[in-house]
Amino acid sequence: MNAPVLPQKRLVIVGATGMVGGYALHYALDHPAIDGAIAISRKATGLRHPKLKEVLHQAIFCLGVYTGAVPDAELRKITVDYAIEFARVLHASSPNATFAFLSGGGADPTGRSRMAFARYKGEAETALSAAGFPRVYIFRPAYIYPVQPRREPNFSYRLLRAIYPAFRVLLPNQVIRADDLARAMVDVAIGNTRERQSVVFENRDIRAMVKSAGSA
Repeated sequence: MNAPVLPQKRLVIVGATGMVGGYALHYALDHPAIDGAIAISRKATGLRHPKLKEVLHQAIFCLGVYTGAVPDAELRKITVDYAIEFARVLHASSPNATFAFLSGGGADPTGRSRMAFARYKGEAETALSAAGFPRVYIFRPAYIYPVQPRREPNFSYRLLRAIYPAFRVLLPNQVIRADDLARAMVDVAIGNTRERQSVVFENRDIRAMVKSAGSA
């Protein structure tokens, strides 16, 4: 009589570079009933194994809300408090993570701007730069062209979308495509640099990154 064939399992191990987690990972990789293991860690395990897939945390924070869409207190909570709390939790579990933050053109870390959006984005930038991550990348795009049709949040955005073709030609450093911005943020977040740094990318810098990557 043939023994029943048990289904293969995949295992997720959080903290695989710790003492117990390390032993669990080695055991899992050698176990015949496990055909794959995912290690979520603060640093690379240094292991090479066909069953092993490593996940090292990098963060791209794009949460935000349009000015005027919510009351001022809610705008600050979403723009500042949520970003800081997310960074706090991430840093506690992954202190070596790279953090890429979607800020905005005109962000003012001094807090003197009359525009709430600029003050709050600047406040978030300052807090994230001091959060302890080895690499913090702050992106300050100007007008973000949505590419795909959508319901624009207000008249100003409807107007900007309508004149975008001319806007792009006349003031190229004041616009960026949403998909190009996204690719730039991902490329930076997963870059191989080991240097500790906090870098601010203005719209002109983002466009230069996109161009060097071969995008239109």
